[in-house]
Amino acid sequence: MATSSGQQEILSPGPLLDQDGNLAQVGWSRQPILDCNLEHANFYRVRSLQRFRIKRWDYYGVTTPDFYFSMTIADLGYAGQVFVYFVDFKAGTHIEETVTIPFGSGVSLPRNSTEGESSYESEALSLQFQVLPGGRRLSLNWPKFAGTGIAADVELQLAQEHESMVVVIPFAQNRFYFNRKVNCMPAEGWVEYRGQRYSLSSTNSLGNMDWGRGIWPYNSFWVWASASGFLPDGQTLGLNLGFGFGDTSRATENAVILDGKIHKLGIVDFKYDPAHFMTPWRLSSADGRLSLTFEPFVERVAKTNLVLIRSEVHQMFGRYGGRVILDDGEGVEFEGLVGFAEEHYARW
Repeated sequence: MATSSGQQEILSPGPLLDQDGNLAQVGWSRQPILDCNLEHANFYRVRSLQRFRIKRWDYYGVTTPDFYFSMTIADLGYAGQVFVYFVDFKAGTHIEETVTIPFGSGVSLPRNSTEGESSYESEALSLQFQVLPGGRRLSLNWPKFAGTGIAADVELQLAQEHESMVVVIPFAQNRFYFNRKVNCMPAEGWVEYRGQRYSLSSTNSLGNMDWGRGIWPYNSFWVWASASGFLPDGQTLGLNLGFGFGDTSRATENAVILDGKIHKLGIVDFKYDPAHFMTPWRLSSADGRLSLTFEPFVERVAKTNLVLIRSEVHQMFGRYGGRVILDDGEGVEFEGLVGFAEEHYARW
């Protein structure tokens, strides 16, 4: 049986933080079993200032044969952000808009990823993410998005037994990254953009979620790779890979997800050219469990410069191919799995 040395699995439910604001447990889990008690955060002497350094976001994406569609609601402490983007695979184009909200006024995000509603509503737009029994509902209405408008009503199926990639990763004393990522959630519903309504079917459309909470360094960097797709036999295959944030000696976020089951990986090496992001990327693990090539076909670049908040992300959409070895030692080979890989610098 294949193993991932040094990966500490969290098995016992409990609070994220102890009474002193330290992480109660560090590692990874297959389900969200820790309570995100951010009220116990303790990293500034003046406790009232802490809220300006806590980062919270809910990100959802949907991969279809023709496009990728994504929506985010975030509270970065001193500002909130809502952004939506649409990547057209055939045309090789993307369009997006971001709204920045001073001090996150009107942004609502729940305590945990297993309940509640995330929302933002203004005169310009309305966006809601609802946790439902067995899934999520995503609703969007933004009449003036990119001058043409965009709307969506999407349901993502998330069975109780479908496993997540949950990590608790420390940066330094009392600073940490708590994250839940889910791949390959069957999607139903529609997206309406530029006067055209696109139907989503669970036979060809899969959703992914990135639910993050944490206290990050002001200067941050990470690389994240993700994919959700189908194998020729109908099984779903997901990838969640990354590096660059915090102390990952006890847990990485690296995993292969086959039909909703996590197959945990250790450290994955990324080889890419940051001066030429559109050239092929190589991803591999020293234990030989993963060997992939990623060939980009669209580059999405997003930059923000708001004095206190600055970020630059290069997100490549493309196709993954190669071989992975599951926890039971079985090898899986595949080609043409559509996904993305991004490099992100942030001052926040």
